[in-house]
Amino acid sequence: MSTPHPLPRRQLLHSLLGLSAWLASPAKAQIATQSGAAYAYSSSTTGPKSIQKEAPGRLVVVFLRGAYDGLSALVPHGDADYYRLRPSIAIAAPDGSPQSCLKLDATFGLHPAMAALLPLWQQGVLGVIPCAGSPDATRSHFDAQHHWETGIPGKSSAASGWLNSLTDMTPGSRALGVGEANPLILAGRAPVQLVPRGQAATRAGSMGDERTHAALLRLYAGSDPLSQAFRAGADSRLQTSQTLTEAQMQAGNNMDTRQMAAADNGAGSAKGLRLDAQHLVTLMRRNPSLRLGFLSAGGWDTHANQGAATGALAQNLGLLADTLVQLRQEFSQANDMVLVLSEFGRTSAENGTRGTDHGHGNALWLLGSAVNGGRWHGRWDGLASAQLNEGRDLPVHHDFRAVLAQVLRRTQGISAAQLDQLFPGYAWDPSLNGLMRV
Repeated sequence: MSTPHPLPRRQLLHSLLGLSAWLASPAKAQIATQSGAAYAYSSSTTGPKSIQKEAPGRLVVVFLRGAYDGLSALVPHGDADYYRLRPSIAIAAPDGSPQSCLKLDATFGLHPAMAALLPLWQQGVLGVIPCAGSPDATRSHFDAQHHWETGIPGKSSAASGWLNSLTDMTPGSRALGVGEANPLILAGRAPVQLVPRGQAATRAGSMGDERTHAALLRLYAGSDPLSQAFRAGADSRLQTSQTLTEAQMQAGNNMDTRQMAAADNGAGSAKGLRLDAQHLVTLMRRNPSLRLGFLSAGGWDTHANQGAATGALAQNLGLLADTLVQLRQEFSQANDMVLVLSEFGRTSAENGTRGTDHGHGNALWLLGSAVNGGRWHGRWDGLASAQLNEGRDLPVHHDFRAVLAQVLRRTQGISAAQLDQLFPGYAWDPSLNGLMRV
Protein backbone atom coordinates (compact mmCIF):
# COMPACT_ATOMS: atom_id res chain seq x y z
CA MET A 1 0.00 0.00 0.00
CA SER A 2 1.42 3.39 -0.92
CA THR A 3 1.68 6.13 1.67
CA PRO A 4 0.32 9.61 0.78
CA HIS A 5 3.10 12.14 0.28
CA PRO A 6 3.32 14.60 3.16
CA LEU A 7 1.97 18.03 2.31
CA PRO A 8 4.14 21.12 2.77
CA ARG A 9 3.59 22.84 6.13
CA ARG A 10 2.47 26.06 4.43
CA GLN A 11 -0.27 24.17 2.57
CA LEU A 12 -1.37 22.44 5.76
CA LEU A 13 -1.64 25.75 7.59
CA HIS A 14 -3.52 27.30 4.69
CA SER A 15 -6.01 24.45 4.74
CA LEU A 16 -6.44 24.81 8.48
CA LEU A 17 -7.10 28.55 8.28
CA GLY A 18 -9.57 28.04 5.48
CA LEU A 19 -11.52 25.69 7.71
CA SER A 20 -11.78 27.99 10.72
CA ALA A 21 -15.23 29.30 9.86
CA TRP A 22 -16.58 25.77 9.68
CA LEU A 23 -15.89 24.62 13.22
CA ALA A 24 -19.01 23.14 14.67
CA SER A 25 -20.28 21.09 17.58
CA PRO A 26 -18.24 17.92 18.20
CA ALA A 27 -21.36 15.86 18.59
CA LYS A 28 -24.83 15.95 17.15
CA ALA A 29 -27.32 17.12 19.71
CA GLN A 30 -30.54 15.22 20.14
CA ILE A 31 -33.95 16.80 20.07
CA ALA A 32 -35.09 17.73 23.55
CA THR A 33 -37.88 15.57 24.87
CA GLN A 34 -39.12 18.19 27.29
CA SER A 35 -41.70 20.70 26.15
CA GLY A 36 -41.43 24.46 26.43
CA ALA A 37 -44.17 26.50 28.00
CA ALA A 38 -46.75 28.57 26.17
CA TYR A 39 -48.08 31.61 27.95
CA ALA A 40 -51.14 33.74 28.48
CA TYR A 41 -50.79 37.43 29.25
CA SER A 42 -51.64 39.19 32.46
CA SER A 43 -52.50 42.86 32.75
CA SER A 44 -49.52 43.51 35.01
CA THR A 45 -46.07 44.71 33.99
CA THR A 46 -44.42 41.51 35.20
CA GLY A 47 -45.01 39.56 32.01
CA PRO A 48 -46.96 36.44 31.09
CA LYS A 49 -47.97 33.52 33.25
CA SER A 50 -47.63 29.90 32.18
CA ILE A 51 -50.86 28.14 31.25
CA GLN A 52 -49.93 25.10 29.15
CA LYS A 53 -47.09 23.05 27.68
CA GLU A 54 -46.16 23.21 24.01
CA ALA A 55 -43.15 22.11 21.97
CA PRO A 56 -40.73 24.95 21.21
CA GLY A 57 -40.59 26.00 17.59
CA ARG A 58 -37.75 26.86 15.25
CA LEU A 59 -36.54 30.45 15.17
CA VAL A 60 -34.91 32.20 12.20
CA VAL A 61 -33.50 35.73 12.47
CA VAL A 62 -33.05 37.73 9.25
CA PHE A 63 -30.83 40.77 9.84
CA LEU A 64 -30.82 43.60 7.28
CA ARG A 65 -27.43 45.25 7.71
CA GLY A 66 -27.14 48.89 6.76
CA ALA A 67 -30.45 50.09 8.26
CA TYR A 68 -33.33 49.46 5.86
CA ASP A 69 -36.02 52.06 5.25
CA GLY A 70 -39.09 50.81 7.08
CA LEU A 71 -41.13 53.77 5.89
CA SER A 72 -40.87 52.41 2.36
CA ALA A 73 -41.64 48.80 3.31
CA LEU A 74 -44.53 49.73 5.62
CA VAL A 75 -45.96 52.81 3.92
CA PRO A 76 -47.93 55.23 6.16
CA HIS A 77 -50.21 56.25 3.30
CA GLY A 78 -52.82 57.61 5.69
CA ASP A 79 -50.43 60.32 6.93
CA ALA A 80 -50.20 63.48 4.81
CA ASP A 81 -46.87 64.32 6.43
CA TYR A 82 -45.33 61.28 4.76
CA TYR A 83 -45.89 62.80 1.32
CA ARG A 84 -44.75 66.24 2.52
CA LEU A 85 -41.48 64.80 3.84
CA ARG A 86 -40.78 62.64 0.80
CA PRO A 87 -41.81 64.46 -2.38
CA SER A 88 -39.60 62.30 -4.63
CA ILE A 89 -39.37 58.88 -2.96
CA ALA A 90 -42.75 58.38 -1.29
CA ILE A 91 -44.81 55.36 -2.36
CA ALA A 92 -48.18 56.45 -3.71
CA ALA A 93 -51.35 55.83 -1.72
CA PRO A 94 -53.24 52.69 -2.76
CA ASP A 95 -55.20 53.21 -5.96
CA GLY A 96 -54.83 49.81 -7.63
CA SER A 97 -51.97 50.85 -9.91
CA PRO A 98 -48.60 49.02 -9.94
CA GLN A 99 -46.88 52.16 -8.58
CA SER A 100 -49.03 52.43 -5.47
CA CYS A 101 -48.77 50.62 -2.16
CA LEU A 102 -50.99 47.68 -1.27
CA LYS A 103 -53.52 48.71 1.34
CA LEU A 104 -53.27 46.94 4.69
CA ASP A 105 -55.60 49.30 6.56
CA ALA A 106 -56.45 53.00 6.71
CA THR A 107 -53.00 53.84 8.09
CA PHE A 108 -50.46 51.56 6.40
CA GLY A 109 -49.79 49.84 3.11
CA LEU A 110 -47.19 47.44 1.76
CA HIS A 111 -44.56 48.43 -0.80
CA PRO A 112 -45.68 47.05 -4.20
CA ALA A 113 -42.41 45.12 -4.57
CA MET A 114 -43.42 43.16 -1.47
CA ALA A 115 -46.74 41.98 -2.90
CA ALA A 116 -45.75 38.36 -2.28
CA LEU A 117 -46.25 39.02 1.44
CA LEU A 118 -49.83 40.21 1.14
CA PRO A 119 -51.36 36.68 1.33
CA LEU A 120 -49.40 36.05 4.53
CA TRP A 121 -50.80 39.26 6.01
CA GLN A 122 -54.30 38.23 4.98
CA GLN A 123 -53.77 34.76 6.52
CA GLY A 124 -52.91 36.43 9.82
CA VAL A 125 -49.38 35.05 10.11
CA LEU A 126 -47.48 38.28 9.33
CA GLY A 127 -47.37 41.19 11.77
CA VAL A 128 -45.32 44.34 12.24
CA ILE A 129 -44.36 46.86 14.90
CA PRO A 130 -43.89 50.26 13.18
CA CYS A 131 -41.75 51.98 15.83
CA ALA A 132 -39.35 49.44 17.35
CA GLY A 133 -35.62 49.68 17.87
CA SER A 134 -32.79 50.15 20.28
CA PRO A 135 -33.15 52.69 23.09
CA ASP A 136 -29.55 53.76 22.41
CA ALA A 137 -29.37 56.83 20.18
CA THR A 138 -26.27 55.90 18.18
CA ARG A 139 -26.32 56.36 14.42
CA SER A 140 -23.22 54.21 13.96
CA HIS A 141 -23.87 51.01 12.03
CA PHE A 142 -21.07 49.21 13.85
CA ASP A 143 -22.17 50.17 17.36
CA ALA A 144 -25.88 49.66 16.71
CA GLN A 145 -25.38 46.22 15.18
CA HIS A 146 -23.22 45.27 18.17
CA HIS A 147 -26.04 46.31 20.52
CA TRP A 148 -28.67 44.35 18.60
CA GLU A 149 -26.53 41.22 18.35
CA THR A 150 -25.52 41.13 22.01
CA GLY A 151 -28.87 42.39 23.35
CA ILE A 152 -27.12 45.11 25.36
CA PRO A 153 -27.83 48.63 24.01
CA GLY A 154 -25.26 51.28 24.78
CA LYS A 155 -22.35 48.91 25.36
CA SER A 156 -19.92 47.86 22.66
CA SER A 157 -17.60 45.80 24.84
CA ALA A 158 -17.04 42.10 24.27
CA ALA A 159 -20.10 39.94 24.94
CA SER A 160 -21.77 36.79 23.68
CA GLY A 161 -24.42 37.01 21.01
CA TRP A 162 -27.94 36.58 22.34
CA LEU A 163 -28.76 33.84 19.82
CA ASN A 164 -25.75 31.86 21.03
CA SER A 165 -26.85 32.36 24.65
CA LEU A 166 -30.36 31.23 23.70
CA THR A 167 -28.87 28.03 22.30
CA ASP A 168 -27.38 27.34 25.72
CA MET A 169 -30.81 27.80 27.30
CA THR A 170 -32.67 25.39 25.00
CA PRO A 171 -31.43 21.82 25.59
CA GLY A 172 -31.00 19.71 22.48
CA SER A 173 -30.80 22.73 20.18
CA ARG A 174 -28.04 23.95 17.90
CA ALA A 175 -27.72 27.18 15.98
CA LEU A 176 -26.95 27.58 12.28
CA GLY A 177 -25.62 30.70 10.58
CA VAL A 178 -25.62 30.97 6.79
CA GLY A 179 -23.91 33.73 4.85
CA GLU A 180 -21.49 35.34 7.29
CA ALA A 181 -18.16 34.01 8.49
CA ASN A 182 -18.48 35.00 12.16
CA PRO A 183 -21.68 36.90 13.01
CA LEU A 184 -21.54 38.37 16.51
CA ILE A 185 -25.09 37.23 17.30
CA LEU A 186 -23.81 33.62 17.21
CA ALA A 187 -20.56 34.25 19.12
CA GLY A 188 -20.23 32.55 22.49
CA ARG A 189 -19.57 29.27 24.24
CA ALA A 190 -22.31 27.21 22.59
CA PRO A 191 -21.05 25.42 19.44
CA VAL A 192 -22.70 26.64 16.24
CA GLN A 193 -22.59 25.60 12.61
CA LEU A 194 -21.46 28.28 10.15
CA VAL A 195 -21.97 27.99 6.39
CA PRO A 196 -20.54 30.36 3.73
CA ARG A 197 -22.89 32.39 1.59
CA GLY A 198 -23.94 31.42 -1.89
CA GLN A 199 -22.60 28.52 -3.89
CA ALA A 200 -19.46 28.34 -1.72
CA ALA A 201 -21.58 26.41 0.78
CA THR A 202 -21.68 23.41 -1.56
CA ARG A 203 -17.89 23.19 -1.91
CA ALA A 204 -15.84 21.00 0.39
CA GLY A 205 -12.75 23.13 -0.20
CA SER A 206 -9.35 21.68 0.62
CA MET A 207 -11.02 19.11 2.89
CA GLY A 208 -12.53 17.56 -0.23
CA ASP A 209 -9.05 16.56 -1.35
CA GLU A 210 -8.33 13.06 -0.03
CA ARG A 211 -4.62 13.65 0.62
CA THR A 212 -5.17 16.94 2.40
CA HIS A 213 -7.99 15.49 4.46
CA ALA A 214 -5.93 12.49 5.55
CA ALA A 215 -2.85 14.59 6.36
CA LEU A 216 -4.77 17.08 8.48
CA LEU A 217 -6.61 14.37 10.37
CA ARG A 218 -3.26 12.75 11.20
CA LEU A 219 -1.94 16.11 12.35
CA TYR A 220 -4.97 16.62 14.60
CA ALA A 221 -5.48 13.05 15.79
CA GLY A 222 -5.03 13.85 19.48
CA SER A 223 -7.59 14.04 22.25
CA ASP A 224 -6.90 17.68 23.14
CA PRO A 225 -9.81 20.17 22.68
CA LEU A 226 -8.25 21.81 19.59
CA SER A 227 -7.84 18.50 17.79
CA GLN A 228 -11.36 17.41 18.69
CA ALA A 229 -12.80 20.71 17.48
CA PHE A 230 -10.81 20.51 14.25
CA ARG A 231 -12.03 17.01 13.45
CA ALA A 232 -15.61 18.04 14.19
CA GLY A 233 -15.24 21.07 11.94
CA ALA A 234 -13.80 18.98 9.12
CA ASP A 235 -16.65 16.50 9.37
CA SER A 236 -19.16 19.35 9.49
CA ARG A 237 -17.82 20.95 6.33
CA LEU A 238 -17.83 17.74 4.36
CA GLN A 239 -21.30 16.82 5.60
CA THR A 240 -22.69 20.29 4.84
CA SER A 241 -21.21 20.30 1.36
CA GLN A 242 -22.56 16.83 0.62
CA THR A 243 -26.02 17.63 2.00
CA LEU A 244 -26.42 20.82 -0.02
CA THR A 245 -24.98 19.33 -3.20
CA GLU A 246 -27.35 16.36 -3.01
CA ALA A 247 -30.29 18.67 -2.33
CA GLN A 248 -29.46 20.82 -5.36
CA MET A 249 -29.14 17.76 -7.58
CA GLN A 250 -32.47 16.43 -6.40
CA ALA A 251 -34.15 19.77 -6.96
CA GLY A 252 -32.46 20.46 -10.28
CA ASN A 253 -31.42 23.84 -8.87
CA ASN A 254 -30.86 26.43 -11.63
CA MET A 255 -30.76 29.53 -9.41
CA ASP A 256 -28.27 32.29 -10.18
CA THR A 257 -25.57 31.73 -7.54
CA ARG A 258 -22.96 34.29 -8.57
CA GLN A 259 -21.17 35.62 -5.53
CA MET A 260 -22.01 39.18 -4.57
CA ALA A 261 -19.61 41.72 -3.17
CA ALA A 262 -19.35 41.87 0.60
CA ALA A 263 -21.68 44.41 2.19
CA ASP A 264 -22.14 45.85 5.66
CA ASN A 265 -20.17 44.04 8.35
CA GLY A 266 -19.44 41.02 6.21
CA ALA A 267 -23.01 40.35 5.05
CA GLY A 268 -23.68 39.54 1.42
CA SER A 269 -26.07 41.52 -0.73
CA ALA A 270 -29.83 41.02 -0.75
CA LYS A 271 -29.48 39.29 -4.12
CA GLY A 272 -27.86 36.30 -2.45
CA LEU A 273 -30.38 36.10 0.39
CA ARG A 274 -32.72 33.63 -1.34
CA LEU A 275 -29.96 31.10 -1.98
CA ASP A 276 -28.69 31.44 1.58
CA ALA A 277 -32.24 30.90 2.83
CA GLN A 278 -32.55 27.82 0.64
CA HIS A 279 -29.39 26.39 2.19
CA LEU A 280 -30.62 27.18 5.69
CA VAL A 281 -33.95 25.48 4.98
CA THR A 282 -32.25 22.36 3.62
CA LEU A 283 -29.87 21.99 6.55
CA MET A 284 -32.46 22.68 9.24
CA ARG A 285 -34.94 20.29 7.64
CA ARG A 286 -32.42 17.45 7.48
CA ASN A 287 -31.04 17.97 10.99
CA PRO A 288 -33.87 18.59 13.48
CA SER A 289 -31.43 19.62 16.21
CA LEU A 290 -30.70 22.79 14.18
CA ARG A 291 -33.56 24.86 15.61
CA LEU A 292 -32.09 28.38 15.64
CA GLY A 293 -31.07 29.98 12.36
CA PHE A 294 -29.46 33.25 11.27
CA LEU A 295 -29.38 34.97 7.87
CA SER A 296 -28.23 38.45 6.91
CA ALA A 297 -28.08 40.74 3.91
CA GLY A 298 -26.37 44.08 3.32
CA GLY A 299 -27.03 46.85 0.83
CA TRP A 300 -29.72 48.71 2.82
CA ASP A 301 -27.79 51.94 3.47
CA THR A 302 -29.70 54.04 0.92
CA HIS A 303 -28.19 57.53 1.20
CA ALA A 304 -28.72 58.37 -2.47
CA ASN A 305 -31.05 57.43 -5.33
CA GLN A 306 -33.14 55.19 -3.12
CA GLY A 307 -36.01 55.05 -5.56
CA ALA A 308 -39.71 54.74 -4.84
CA ALA A 309 -41.97 52.04 -6.29
CA THR A 310 -39.01 51.02 -8.45
CA GLY A 311 -35.28 51.37 -8.02
CA ALA A 312 -32.53 49.92 -5.85
CA LEU A 313 -34.49 49.71 -2.63
CA ALA A 314 -37.56 48.27 -4.36
CA GLN A 315 -35.39 45.51 -5.84
CA ASN A 316 -34.02 44.61 -2.42
CA LEU A 317 -37.49 44.65 -0.85
CA GLY A 318 -38.74 42.30 -3.54
CA LEU A 319 -35.89 39.88 -2.87
CA LEU A 320 -36.61 40.07 0.85
CA ALA A 321 -40.30 39.32 0.30
CA ASP A 322 -39.50 36.29 -1.87
CA THR A 323 -37.10 35.04 0.81
CA LEU A 324 -39.73 35.36 3.54
CA VAL A 325 -42.27 33.45 1.46
CA GLN A 326 -39.69 30.70 0.98
CA LEU A 327 -38.97 30.58 4.72
CA ARG A 328 -42.67 30.44 5.57
CA GLN A 329 -43.14 27.39 3.37
CA GLU A 330 -40.69 25.48 5.59
CA PHE A 331 -41.16 27.15 8.98
CA SER A 332 -44.91 26.86 9.38
CA GLN A 333 -45.31 24.69 12.46
CA ALA A 334 -47.21 26.08 15.42
CA ASN A 335 -44.30 27.82 17.18
CA ASP A 336 -41.95 28.44 14.25
CA MET A 337 -40.98 32.10 13.94
CA VAL A 338 -39.11 34.31 11.46
CA LEU A 339 -37.99 37.78 12.58
CA VAL A 340 -36.78 40.60 10.32
CA LEU A 341 -34.50 43.04 12.15
CA SER A 342 -32.26 46.00 11.27
CA GLU A 343 -29.98 48.15 13.42
CA PHE A 344 -32.01 51.36 13.07
CA GLY A 345 -34.34 53.10 10.65
CA ARG A 346 -33.86 56.02 8.30
CA THR A 347 -34.85 59.66 8.36
CA SER A 348 -38.48 60.46 7.78
CA ALA A 349 -37.57 63.13 5.23
CA GLU A 350 -35.63 62.46 2.06
CA ASN A 351 -32.26 64.17 1.66
CA GLY A 352 -30.84 66.24 -1.18
CA THR A 353 -29.72 63.19 -3.14
CA ARG A 354 -33.13 61.52 -3.08
CA GLY A 355 -32.13 59.09 -0.40
CA THR A 356 -32.46 58.87 3.36
CA ASP A 357 -29.93 59.19 6.17
CA HIS A 358 -29.43 57.29 9.41
CA GLY A 359 -32.48 57.36 11.65
CA HIS A 360 -33.73 55.76 14.85
CA GLY A 361 -36.99 53.76 15.10
CA ASN A 362 -38.00 51.26 12.44
CA ALA A 363 -40.53 48.62 11.39
CA LEU A 364 -39.83 45.16 12.86
CA TRP A 365 -41.56 42.24 11.12
CA LEU A 366 -42.69 38.91 12.60
CA LEU A 367 -43.78 35.88 10.59
CA GLY A 368 -45.29 32.78 12.14
CA SER A 369 -48.50 31.05 13.16
CA ALA A 370 -48.02 32.21 16.76
CA VAL A 371 -48.07 35.88 15.72
CA ASN A 372 -51.31 37.79 16.05
CA GLY A 373 -50.86 38.80 12.42
CA GLY A 374 -52.77 40.67 9.79
CA ARG A 375 -52.36 43.81 11.90
CA TRP A 376 -49.72 46.14 13.27
CA HIS A 377 -48.91 46.41 16.96
CA GLY A 378 -47.71 49.03 19.37
CA ARG A 379 -47.73 52.80 19.28
CA TRP A 380 -47.86 54.98 16.18
CA ASP A 381 -48.13 58.77 16.52
CA GLY A 382 -47.62 59.80 12.91
CA LEU A 383 -44.95 61.87 11.19
CA ALA A 384 -45.70 65.39 12.39
CA SER A 385 -42.47 67.08 13.43
CA ALA A 386 -43.44 67.20 17.11
CA GLN A 387 -43.88 63.41 17.11
CA LEU A 388 -40.47 62.61 15.64
CA ASN A 389 -37.22 61.81 17.42
CA GLU A 390 -35.11 64.98 17.27
CA GLY A 391 -37.63 66.29 14.76
CA ARG A 392 -36.33 63.93 12.05
CA ASP A 393 -36.73 60.19 12.80
CA LEU A 394 -39.31 57.70 13.89
CA PRO A 395 -39.09 57.35 17.68
CA VAL A 396 -38.39 54.02 19.38
CA HIS A 397 -41.63 53.38 21.23
CA HIS A 398 -40.79 49.69 21.74
CA ASP A 399 -37.40 48.30 22.77
CA PHE A 400 -36.42 45.50 20.39
CA ARG A 401 -35.53 43.34 23.40
CA ALA A 402 -39.09 43.62 24.67
CA VAL A 403 -40.31 42.38 21.29
CA LEU A 404 -37.88 39.47 21.40
CA ALA A 405 -39.00 38.71 24.96
CA GLN A 406 -42.60 38.28 23.80
CA VAL A 407 -41.50 35.94 21.02
CA LEU A 408 -39.10 33.85 23.10
CA ARG A 409 -41.51 33.31 25.97
CA ARG A 410 -44.30 32.26 23.64
CA THR A 411 -42.40 30.10 21.16
CA GLN A 412 -39.28 28.93 23.04
CA GLY A 413 -40.55 28.59 26.61
CA ILE A 414 -37.89 30.96 27.96
CA SER A 415 -38.49 31.99 31.57
CA ALA A 416 -38.50 35.52 32.95
CA ALA A 417 -35.20 34.85 34.72
CA GLN A 418 -33.63 33.62 31.48
CA LEU A 419 -34.84 36.72 29.64
CA ASP A 420 -33.08 38.87 32.24
CA GLN A 421 -29.89 36.94 31.47
CA LEU A 422 -30.32 37.32 27.71
CA PHE A 423 -31.17 41.01 27.79
CA PRO A 424 -29.72 42.70 30.89
CA GLY A 425 -31.66 45.79 31.89
CA TYR A 426 -34.62 45.29 29.56
CA ALA A 427 -38.19 45.81 30.79
CA TRP A 428 -41.27 43.79 29.86
CA ASP A 429 -43.54 45.88 27.60
CA PRO A 430 -47.21 45.19 28.52
CA SER A 431 -48.42 47.27 25.57
CA LEU A 432 -47.21 44.41 23.34
CA ASN A 433 -49.12 41.71 25.19
CA GLY A 434 -51.41 41.19 22.21
CA LEU A 435 -48.51 40.57 19.83
CA MET A 436 -48.60 36.79 20.17
CA ARG A 437 -51.56 34.45 20.00
CA VAL A 438 -52.53 32.66 23.19
